[in-house]
Amino acid sequence: MQPRQDFDPGLTQQVDGQLRRAINPDGSFNVFKSGLNWRDSNLYLYLIEAPWPRFFLVIFAGFLALNAAFAALYLLPGAELVSSAGLGRYSTAFFFSVHTLTTVGYGDIYPKGFWPNFLSAIEAMIGLLAFALATGLFYGRFSKPSARLKFTDNMVVAPYKGITSLQFRIANRRKNVLIELEARILFMTVRRGDGPPTRDYADLELERRGVYFLPLSWTIVHPIDANSPLFGLTAEDLAKREAEFLVLIRAFDDTFSQTVHARFSYRHDEIVWNAKFDSAFFVNEHGDLVLELDRLGRLKAL
Repeated sequence: MQPRQDFDPGLTQQVDGQLRRAINPDGSFNVFKSGLNWRDSNLYLYLIEAPWPRFFLVIFAGFLALNAAFAALYLLPGAELVSSAGLGRYSTAFFFSVHTLTTVGYGDIYPKGFWPNFLSAIEAMIGLLAFALATGLFYGRFSKPSARLKFTDNMVVAPYKGITSLQFRIANRRKNVLIELEARILFMTVRRGDGPPTRDYADLELERRGVYFLPLSWTIVHPIDANSPLFGLTAEDLAKREAEFLVLIRAFDDTFSQTVHARFSYRHDEIVWNAKFDSAFFVNEHGDLVLELDRLGRLKAL
């Protein structure tokens, strides 16, 4: 299948300057947006997608900031806190805020007068809402379906039915069941001439576009025949064209009954020529198939 000049999967055709890879190994795109304002931000989406350490850091920082702000309000004139804890004035206000926000209320610090009681009532309501939101975020992160696939570090160019082929492997890292998997590979090259550089795309034909189940590994194969845009190309040709292969996997997660996606990419320097994948599974003494994920990308020369 030859590249179509009008085919753009959403990564633009007109480019300028040196390009990095379009898709990172973690599936994120190398696209950064400028000109955004605070209305375009969505804290919920950010916290759902953030790594676990950053998620807990943001939650903890917000907890400290909220208590620090209310502690400052408890220090305003007219506010009085009675304490038997023997702490300083700000420390007393801060820990009273913690007790109020979390609805713990040990009783060793309590408000006296209208103003601190009014503040503590407001803070208690905010605490209930904040912890409900944090609990929802925590549950949302756990319950969000996602595909955790293992991709081989390299593609290979290997013999295939009398011709050559481009291959890579995937496997499911989790014990959940993925069914009805579909794969697509976009072959992206950069054409440089007198004008601005231009990206070309081709949707590569696959030996098998999908599989019903993924209990073992799946070797995804693109036959390099006379109709392939890779036909006759060498490693030097791919490097000259800054080639990148964009991989999109779609599957149905039987546990959550939802469709999940995974993205990956291989650049021209991540292709091993004249090699093939070694076997990644074996049959144990009980007759069961055992998939060794650490052998998924192991190669052997031809």
